[in-house]
Amino acid sequence: MRKLILFVSLWAAPVAAQDVWVLGEIHDNPAHHIEQANLVAEIQPTAVVFEMLSPDQADIINRDVDPAEVGNAVGWADSGWPDYSIYQPIFEQLNGARVYGASLPREVVMSAAGQGAAAVFGPDAGDFGLAPLDAEKQAAFEEEIFLSHCSAMPRDVLGGIVEAQRLRDAHFARVALSALRETSGPVAVITGNGHARNDRAIPAIIASAAPEVDVVSYGILENADDSGLYDVTIVTGAFDRPDPCDAFN
Repeated sequence: MRKLILFVSLWAAPVAAQDVWVLGEIHDNPAHHIEQANLVAEIQPTAVVFEMLSPDQADIINRDVDPAEVGNAVGWADSGWPDYSIYQPIFEQLNGARVYGASLPREVVMSAAGQGAAAVFGPDAGDFGLAPLDAEKQAAFEEEIFLSHCSAMPRDVLGGIVEAQRLRDAHFARVALSALRETSGPVAVITGNGHARNDRAIPAIIASAAPEVDVVSYGILENADDSGLYDVTIVTGAFDRPDPCDAFN
């Protein structure tokens, strides 16, 4: 069963009226990638930014690799992401769109946990929303991470995880803006739902760095609990997976 919850009236304008479309997902749910593929087919973007790909992997794909061969061409099986087959429908709908890889090397992400996102991001960190969070927002962010890790994460590492997440959000936004500048758009971003949130993730950061850019966010969820965080929410059936909290037992 699929349910669409629409919070902003988008359909009065042509579908390509938005500059950047941030399409969230739960990574291991195949239905979410079908939804993303359908949206990419409708949007017809000139560029698609993938959280899952490095710039080098994107360069390989941009050499006209057949969608059925992308997984092998980029070594997807060794990436730690769910099986390429569930992402393939998105690549089948690219229709010539340029692929951008937005993943950061692990050592860069880890350095943000130690040094802070702003120090790692660079001199335009402030433009991309990386000023220090106030105490209330910091505490809320840390609590959310704690609960999402089954209340088993040591609390003294939560601040570093917040900084790593903020770095990735800002970097994804920067890549999306680069793609928009280089291809004129529209641009679609394939990413986890946490990075698609309007309150603090890619849409909010683009609004800070480039307020003239029109952004729409989709949360593709298994329940509607987080539906207020996105412009549009699509609720699908839940994927049958083991309880993730078992890993902490």
